Amino acid sequence: MTTKQEPAARENPLLEGLGLRRTPDPCAIVIFGASGDLTRRKLFPALYSLALRGLLPKQFGVVGVARSEESDDEFRERMKHAVQEFGRDKFHAETWNWLAGGMRYISADFADDAGQDRVVEALNELDEQRGTAGNRVYYLAVPPAAIATLVHAIGMRRSTRGWTRLIIEKPFGHDLASAQELNQEVKDHFAEREIYRIDHYLGKETVQNLLALRFANGIFEPIWNRQFVDHVQITVAESIGIEGRADFYEQAGAIRDVFQNHMLQLVALTAMEPPIDFAADSVRNEKVKILRALHTPGPKHVVRGQYGRGYIEGEEVPGYREEPGVASDSMTETYVAAKLYIDNWRWADTPFYVRAGKRLARRETTIAIEFKRAPHPPFEVADDDAGLRPNVLVCHIQPDEGVSLEFAAKVPGQGITLRTVHMDFLYGGTFRTGIPEAYERLLLDCLLGDATLFTRSDEVEEQWSLVDAIVGFWKRDRPSFPNYAAGAWGPAGAEQLMRRDGRTWRRH
Repeated sequence: MTTKQEPAARENPLLEGLGLRRTPDPCAIVIFGASGDLTRRKLFPALYSLALRGLLPKQFGVVGVARSEESDDEFRERMKHAVQEFGRDKFHAETWNWLAGGMRYISADFADDAGQDRVVEALNELDEQRGTAGNRVYYLAVPPAAIATLVHAIGMRRSTRGWTRLIIEKPFGHDLASAQELNQEVKDHFAEREIYRIDHYLGKETVQNLLALRFANGIFEPIWNRQFVDHVQITVAESIGIEGRADFYEQAGAIRDVFQNHMLQLVALTAMEPPIDFAADSVRNEKVKILRALHTPGPKHVVRGQYGRGYIEGEEVPGYREEPGVASDSMTETYVAAKLYIDNWRWADTPFYVRAGKRLARRETTIAIEFKRAPHPPFEVADDDAGLRPNVLVCHIQPDEGVSLEFAAKVPGQGITLRTVHMDFLYGGTFRTGIPEAYERLLLDCLLGDATLFTRSDEVEEQWSLVDAIVGFWKRDRPSFPNYAAGAWGPAGAEQLMRRDGRTWRRH
C-alpha cells in the first residue's frame, strides 16, 4: 500500500537512506538516563535528524528522566546545545521548536515510586496535549545494575491504552547467568516482540550493506563458502582509550565491551544462511544458527592484551594502568583476538580471525573475505608488488564506509606481468546525502515496530555462552600486562596466532 509520504521520500534527498515506507504511530519516548552522554551525543541528535526529515509522527513527545535536578526549560536548552554540537544536520529553529514543544523532564531516582508516578503523569499529559495515544517507547540508557529495577517499575505502570516497547542498551548482563536472569525479569513484564536489545553496530548502513552485498548480487553467494573462501578477518580497532569510563571498563574489558556483542554479531551476519525474507525473526533465526554453531576456541586460539604507554598520532598517551580510576595492577584486557570455527556445511574448517582493541594504530572496522589463491597462475609479478596477493573483498564499516575488491590486473606494456589493484565503492562518493547515524535507523525501526536490527534473547545467551567459556580458561593464568604499546596493532601473540597458520593480519 502506497502512503502519501512515499513520493516525498523519492523527491527529497534528505529522506534518502532511511528507506521510508510508513510513518510511525503517535507515541511518546521516555529516556531513562537523560543526563548522560549517550542522550546528549547520540539520542537527541538522532531524534532531531528524524524530525527534520519528517520521519517522526506529528503526535510525538519525549520525557527525559534522570537523578539530576533540572527544569523542563533547562533540559530543552541543554539538548538544543547537544543537537547543535553533535548533530549531523544544519540546525533549524522551526524543527527544534516543534520537537522541544513535546519535551518534558522528570528528576527522579530510578527506584523511587513517587518519581515513577510523575513519569506516568507526564506521559498522560502528553497524551492529552500532543495526542500520543498511550503508545510508549522506554529507552533504558542506564547502568546495567539499574535495568531490572526499571523494568519492574515500568511493567507495573505500563499503559493499557496503546502499545509499549522497551529499548535496552548493552551490556545485557555480564555473563550467561546474569543475562538469563535479566531476560526472565524482562519477560515477566513484556513479550519478546516488545523488547528491543540495542547494538548500535547493527544500525550502521555499512553493516546492513553486507546483507545487500551478499543476497542482492548473484556473483557473490555461489562463492561465499569453504570451497572458495580461504579465511575471514574481522577487525574492530579503536585509537581512543577508555575515555574516563574506568568503572565500567574494569568490569567489562574488551571481551564484554566489544567481542560479546559487536564482534559476534558481525561474525553472524557475515556467515549466516540466506533468510527466507527480511522479517525480523527470519533474519534473527539465521544469526542464532551461526552463534550456536560457533566452536569454542581453545586457549591457544585466543589472545588478550593490555596497552601500555605509547604514541597515537604523534602524541604520547598513558598506559591503561595509568588511566584515572584503573588499578595499578589491573588485569583487565583492552585487546582480544581469536580464531573461530563455525561447525556447519558452509564454513567447516574455514577460520574466522577476529580482533578488537583500544589504543590501536587507527580507528577502523572492517570485514575482509580472503579467497583462495588461483591454483597455478603462469604469470610474472611486477617487481614493485610484494607477490601476487589473493582476491580479497573488504567491507569498510567505519570510518571510510564502502566496499573494495582486490584482484590481479595486467601491467601495461609487453609481456604479461600482473599487479594487485583495487576496485573501490565509497558511500560518500556515490550517494548524494550523508549516511544516517546508526541511532537514527534504530530509533525509527523501534517506533515502527521492526525488530530486525535488534538482538533476541537467544542470540544474547548464545553470545554469553561463548564468552563465559573463554573467560573461564583465562582464570587459570596471569598474563604479563601491558603487552603492547599504544599506537601498535596489538600484542605479539596476535601476530603469532596468524603466523602459525601461514597468514598475516591485513594492514589496510
